[in-house]
Amino acid sequence: MTRTVRRPAADAHKKAVVIEINEIARYLQELLGQKLVAYMAGVSDPKVVGRWAQGTQSPRNEPERRLRAAFQICHLLVSQDNAHTVRAWFIGMNPQLGDDSPAEAIHDGRLKEALAAARSFVSGG
Repeated sequence: MTRTVRRPAADAHKKAVVIEINEIARYLQELLGQKLVAYMAGVSDPKVVGRWAQGTQSPRNEPERRLRAAFQICHLLVSQDNAHTVRAWFIGMNPQLGDDSPAEAIHDGRLKEALAAARSFVSGG
């Protein structure tokens, strides 16, 4: 990995760890939309994401893990591209993920693979 990718990757990781889950849910909801965030988190009702964002409800462990991973990936990508490109990256087919979208990979719990695909995208691969 090049030095330019490492710093944004480290910054994205730190943010994903220290920021409260309601702030993460709010950020993802604004950037990616409630339905996509719900899908990635593995919940059937998109309104749950809104309740997480408002802080009136908290996700269980696995949805929180997926939200934090998606947030980390978002911050890594946003450091290099605009919001439109980031959303397109999440929903588009990705050859590094067997042509699944990164959103599908996160939904399926393949968080390391999705993060590796994001790092590769940022580094130009």
